[in-house]
Amino acid sequence: MKAGVDEAGKGCVIGPLVVAGVACNCEERLGEIGVKDSKRLSHRRREELAAEIRKMGKVEVIKVQPEKLDEMMRYKTINEILRECYASIIRKLSPEVAYVDSPDVIPERLSRELEKMTSVKVVAEHKADEKYPLVAAASIIAKVEREKEIEELKEKLGDFGSGYASDPRTREVLRGWITKGKLPSCVRRRWKTISNLKQQTLEDF
Repeated sequence: MKAGVDEAGKGCVIGPLVVAGVACNCEERLGEIGVKDSKRLSHRRREELAAEIRKMGKVEVIKVQPEKLDEMMRYKTINEILRECYASIIRKLSPEVAYVDSPDVIPERLSRELEKMTSVKVVAEHKADEKYPLVAAASIIAKVEREKEIEELKEKLGDFGSGYASDPRTREVLRGWITKGKLPSCVRRRWKTISNLKQQTLEDF
């Protein structure tokens, strides 16, 4: 059995980091039902495919909430945290080979490190979700799980956009929270976006 692993939310400033893994013996079937890079699918289609993927294989998901992520980033980089999450997912799925979308600039290095951590053959590549159906399936699961978390947060906090720093709506809402001195726990405080916005807000005064 083979597996694919991918993440969603690595670079966002609001919401959790989500890592997902999918293992099955039906890679061809994944392609037949339309599994591809989650970014190329609509929200509705991702949800439909996620339900199908869960029926076809074994799925594992790890969510690292912002408060935990901030704590971990006091002594680890985001890529080191991702590597640990990937290793945990691979160990749980226990495939013969795992395909991973690499956050490391040197994918071969990540392959070696994960193989040492899991004793499983690992193929790490950039844009693996565009090449391997199992990684694309994992990217769909990860994105759907993150979107669920974001929607729940919006029900409590109002519309803050995508949660990414590149989103003007997200930055506007963050500025408002900073001005009021009330950053919700869903915000990653150790992100440069927050320190930059805090500085800009101070300069406005």
